Amino acid sequence: MTVPETARDWVRLEGGGLRAAVDPHGAQLRSFTDADGLELLWRGDPASWPDQALTLFPVIGPLTGGELRHGGERYPMPPHGFAHLRGFATVEQDTDRCVLELRDDDATRRQYPFAFTLRSTFALVNGALRNELAVDNPGDEPLPADVGFHPGFNWPLEPGRVKQDYTLTFAEEEPAPIRRGAGDPVALYHEPRPTPVEDRVLRLRDELFEDLAIVWDRLRSRSVTYGTAGGRGLRVDFPDSPNLGLWMIPGARYLCIEPWHGLPIPQGFDGPFEEKPGVATVEPRSTRTWRLSVTPLHLTSEAA
Repeated sequence: MTVPETARDWVRLEGGGLRAAVDPHGAQLRSFTDADGLELLWRGDPASWPDQALTLFPVIGPLTGGELRHGGERYPMPPHGFAHLRGFATVEQDTDRCVLELRDDDATRRQYPFAFTLRSTFALVNGALRNELAVDNPGDEPLPADVGFHPGFNWPLEPGRVKQDYTLTFAEEEPAPIRRGAGDPVALYHEPRPTPVEDRVLRLRDELFEDLAIVWDRLRSRSVTYGTAGGRGLRVDFPDSPNLGLWMIPGARYLCIEPWHGLPIPQGFDGPFEEKPGVATVEPRSTRTWRLSVTPLHLTSEAA
């Protein structure tokens, strides 16, 4: 089989029986297999969603008019920011770890008028895939930014399983309302909706996503477990991300579990970017870090 030119540039990692491949274009995870060689990551399909694990920076979702407002000026900004569209430099690489880096330049400053360095570290450690996003602010003013993970996992995770048997179990009770919205990527309605989580469990089905993404903006949990009883599962830990999005297109065979620091805009928001609800701030001459860990599991027959 002929290997595509882009795949030849991927960084290959291996450790503890796990394997991963990372594309320096967008710092996007392209493959993640467990110790049995089972592919856990969605492979991408232009008919539904061609990507696999986007890096969201410096924006989550769209901005009104596709423009970022700051200092009385307007800057063009694509949905989910520009990081997933840019080439990262591979600054460190070992058998089980790599560090990719994106620095501001003339092109980014035409969209986002700030100096920054974004580093994405991937490592296979203690039976888990870890992805760390670190944002450096070398400037003298606070740096506003949304920072988010957007991995898509196979649904079902393994052959022979039924999608409707899968659940997402939260680490904590989640009684607070959720947010829904219009468009894809979504802009949030102002009115909250009742939570679909019952006793920490969200029973997954296509119908949940007929109204597009599900957004938790009052989240208690910092980890979730995805899978089906008696089958394979994943524990997704995100200790630094206060928000969570869940998204797929009904009928497709993936589920995106998206920890965020930041939120899509509420409909009608047209203010300065630093006033956007949920936006993170990196203080001058400092660094903030967001961590994601994905651990393959074999779930018990009682519950996921």
